[in-house]
Amino acid sequence: MLDGRLTFNQISKQTNQEIITMLTEVKGVGEWTAHMFLIFCVGRLDVLPIGDLGVRNGIAKLYNLPAIPLPQEVAELAAARGWAPYQSVAAWYIWHSLDNKPAV
Repeated sequence: MLDGRLTFNQISKQTNQEIITMLTEVKGVGEWTAHMFLIFCVGRLDVLPIGDLGVRNGIAKLYNLPAIPLPQEVAELAAARGWAPYQSVAAWYIWHSLDNKPAV
């Protein structure tokens, strides 16, 4: 941001992929971080965080899969089940289905 390569003044007009590409050009920012940014900071409803381990674990539990699905398998499952245009919402419910409570 300081050197002007990252600008957020047009973010509402950019596609998810344009934002992911912009963010992942920054050293240390990967696809997972970009997905979380889109979901929780920009409020995009149709982002599928395929690399998120919580989502992958939740999908394995939800669909009684024998193993944690690979990211590509998550994308295929979401497409087959018609999660778009609310993939972020589906991911959010899957996260919460795991009922991860902090240790006391």
